[in-house]
Amino acid sequence: MKRAGSGKSWCALLCSGILFFCLTTGPSGASATTGADSRNQGSYHELVFLPAHRLAGMIRAGEITAVQALEAYLDQISRHNGKINAIVTIDAQGARERARQADEALARGEIWGPLHGVPVTIKDNYATKGIRTTTGYPGHADYVPDFNATVVERVLQAGAVIIGKTNLPLLALDYQTNNPVFGATNNPWDLGRTPGGSTGGGAAAVAAGMSALSLGNDIGGSIRVPAHFCGIYGIKPTENLVSKHGMHPGFPSPEYRSIRHLVSCGPLARSVEDLKICLKVIAGPDRKDEDVPYVPAVDPPKRELAALRIAWTDDIGGVPVTGETRQALIRFTDTLSEKGCTVERACPDNFRPEEIWSTYGRIMDMEVGVHVSSGLRLLSYLFGRSYRKDVPFLRMVYPVTYDKYMRTLTIRDDQIASLEGFLDEWDVWLCPVSCTPAYTHIAPQRYFGPYVLYDRPVMVDEEPVNYLVANGSYTTIFNLTGSPVVVIPIGYTGQGLPIGVQIVGKRWRDMELLEIAAMLDEAAGAYKSPPGY
Repeated sequence: MKRAGSGKSWCALLCSGILFFCLTTGPSGASATTGADSRNQGSYHELVFLPAHRLAGMIRAGEITAVQALEAYLDQISRHNGKINAIVTIDAQGARERARQADEALARGEIWGPLHGVPVTIKDNYATKGIRTTTGYPGHADYVPDFNATVVERVLQAGAVIIGKTNLPLLALDYQTNNPVFGATNNPWDLGRTPGGSTGGGAAAVAAGMSALSLGNDIGGSIRVPAHFCGIYGIKPTENLVSKHGMHPGFPSPEYRSIRHLVSCGPLARSVEDLKICLKVIAGPDRKDEDVPYVPAVDPPKRELAALRIAWTDDIGGVPVTGETRQALIRFTDTLSEKGCTVERACPDNFRPEEIWSTYGRIMDMEVGVHVSSGLRLLSYLFGRSYRKDVPFLRMVYPVTYDKYMRTLTIRDDQIASLEGFLDEWDVWLCPVSCTPAYTHIAPQRYFGPYVLYDRPVMVDEEPVNYLVANGSYTTIFNLTGSPVVVIPIGYTGQGLPIGVQIVGKRWRDMELLEIAAMLDEAAGAYKSPPGY
């Protein structure tokens, strides 16, 4: 097996100074020709937009074979992936063999698990044994791991059929999906717009019926923003509910794990029920990521929608959202109130967004920045101030000391306690996902090491807002607190673009949050597939 250059390639990338990549249009993604008769396209279309749990039930009941389900997805990919560029590595041969084995197992009376025969995709920063894993980094363009990430191993144990890998930005560090290896991914709702990032390829694939489920990860909104932009469902689980083992294989240095906070691993899907099933499959300790405790993933007692107490806000820290985003949230909360829920605009009493954002930035800087040479960190500190000054969650700590790290984590603990106390009074807290629905592609100005830099703002109605502020202000807060968050669609703009909402719950009560999200989703009734697929 061809291996990556371990941590040295990461350090070389970071420590070589200011790197400029000429971002070219990469390949439009692999295609898979199935040879399907055009007469099958109608039935194929119905299959590929079924929720994963319904497809799994049909396979188990013998209404359709795993091979037939896979061929439907491969046909959908062959017809649409070229223009979307969501799936960048397709393992059609391996998937067909796996689907055949799934059907043979069923014939013997064996059921592998709740995802038996269901075609899924994997974000390209999870290790997949025998399938290349690039993280969007040119130095890993041909890297083929010899092991599976824990989440990959678990969906395989549950019976899934892996179609291939989905696109992401370079090292998953952007709110758009574009990298020097594969180029940009387009949004199925409007090919001129971004699907978000960093799990943009996975969200686009699910939205366009090219994958039943997709595995992603989220350190600043990377599951939630793409789910919102593409009109699907996603969950950022409680921090450390799911093992991170095998994420970013080969990066960074293998001597130690520095990224201990902020990141969560979770699925994107076309229904809340699919999120529930997948989270049960992937959650729990694996003895490879020792930060993950055992938390039983059990379904909570059933509740009535009218019994829910729901807090909401459309304004965090004065960061503006579009009028259509605000109106969608107001209509949604009005609907919930009409259905008997207790609904109130509210925030935690001592909620300090500026402090939360800066604390998030300091932890990111200290845990990721440990791999950066002291010389480069000094240059970044001196010459990056102008770029950082407008972004509260781009804080830099220089020099890094143990005392500063401990103080920062203590502030984090205080903010976690504040939000958890607030949620003692409310079942969930609703807020926007980002300032806008999906916007037209914005080209990066340059790269600074692995970090992409943008000068052009995002337009929030007629107001220009800093690129990072517009994308991350409403999501990074809950990476800092480690809270579980579900995104569901609640409406559409006048141009037909999806609008999602964040549903925030208490830490470690992910299954309860998903149960509430399912009730809210039924009240919203907003999900639909994009036209033309």
